[in-house]
Amino acid sequence: MPDQLHALIPRLREICGDDGVVTDPMGRRTYASDGIPYHAADPGVVVLPTSTAQVAAVLRLCADNGVPFVPRGAGTGLSAGALPRTDGVLVVTSRMRRILEIDTANERAVVEPGVANLDITRAAAPHGYYYAPDPSSQQVCTVGGNIAENSGGAHCLKYGFTVHHVTGLVVVTPSGDTVRLGGKAAEAPGYDLIGAFVGSEGTLGIATEITVRLTRAPQKVSTVLAAFATMDAGGAAVSAIIGAGVLPAAVEMMDALSIEAAEAAVACGYPPGAGAVLIVELDGPTADVDAQFAEVTRMCREAGAFEVRTATDAAERARIWKGRKSAFAAVGRISPAYIVQDGVVPRTALPRVLRRIAELSAESGIRVANVFHAGDGNLHPLVLFDDTEPGAEERAAEVSGRILDLCIEAGGSITGEHGVGIDKACHMPAMFSADDLAAMDLFRRAFDPLGIANPEKLLPTPRLCGERPRVAKGAHPLVAEGRAELF
Repeated sequence: MPDQLHALIPRLREICGDDGVVTDPMGRRTYASDGIPYHAADPGVVVLPTSTAQVAAVLRLCADNGVPFVPRGAGTGLSAGALPRTDGVLVVTSRMRRILEIDTANERAVVEPGVANLDITRAAAPHGYYYAPDPSSQQVCTVGGNIAENSGGAHCLKYGFTVHHVTGLVVVTPSGDTVRLGGKAAEAPGYDLIGAFVGSEGTLGIATEITVRLTRAPQKVSTVLAAFATMDAGGAAVSAIIGAGVLPAAVEMMDALSIEAAEAAVACGYPPGAGAVLIVELDGPTADVDAQFAEVTRMCREAGAFEVRTATDAAERARIWKGRKSAFAAVGRISPAYIVQDGVVPRTALPRVLRRIAELSAESGIRVANVFHAGDGNLHPLVLFDDTEPGAEERAAEVSGRILDLCIEAGGSITGEHGVGIDKACHMPAMFSADDLAAMDLFRRAFDPLGIANPEKLLPTPRLCGERPRVAKGAHPLVAEGRAELF
């Protein structure tokens, strides 16, 4: 541990208490990575604050001493966005887990960042409401992490991402100041700082209080599971459904390899011999759902579905969703190691991109399991490899990167909901010009002129990406002159 960081420990203990500071090697190693363990580093010191005041005091101490900090929630992220710094402070918000208010009159909930995503729905359900964003890890992932990554989930097709459900934030800036953005009102005048903060991956500060929209529970929910011989047939069904003007709550697809993994892990009981399964969920007024249900089942059969199952109650829906929700973890049953990728393509490009992914897999000898939000073209290819085989990890990483290139070539994006973090930072120049990246960096440094907030995440750096600097170091001249402050 650097001497400068070691000297801060007594003060950190004063702020967070002895039980809120972790310095022993084994304790720190617990926080070495997020959901992708091939990026790992032991944090210099870990703090677990319990209040906005404690977070502000910790960040102020870091700013006064020029020490970097990294925010972390539950550690379920999939872009190494919470990768610690060995010379810095890891600020873990998992102890800030109070639901401060369920305000059904205004259809809002106010929560701390350590509240698990699904716990908002559990608290709101008795009042006839729920929280719509639903990442697959929603039982454990926290709202603070969802804010940082702008997480989505299976139902983002109809209901949008985290940013569409946040109306207010209390934010501690990298200098240790506490500011309030928005509130319970639907809109606020001026620049959309909430929109900028959500998805900023901890580079603009830490949210310590979050106001989110609650959505009224639908009158009826119906779920369809359709099995197809091929991915192309499943894709044809998706195109037919969306083209007919039906807007399902969710449209998810899995290929044969991901089905195999899910069966091995959770025995989900999907139709044997399926080359693809499509899960379509409909919700809303009963009359609308019934009419759409008839259309969806007809279009699935016309596209070649050899089996169609339906669920109209919660238990049946849970059985259908079981395989899809467990897909990421399930591939561990069929592969010693894997890379979780996250890219987006226009929906019409799905068949072409999936065929090219299959070709990349065949050419490289690296298997790829495909799980994706078919309705909005958000791909989650799982690149499988044996980490004991020499060169396998490098070949898998190359395939993973080429998949992102395919997404960009198709007019898509390098990430849909997992964030950039360190894992995709070097791909940012393939999607954005040097001027674009410089503008992003100027905005970032208006919040963080010292460059201590989650350094080396989101934007490419020469040290990590092996290229000439695309983003300048130090405070931008306008920031230094005091002409680019946001608060």
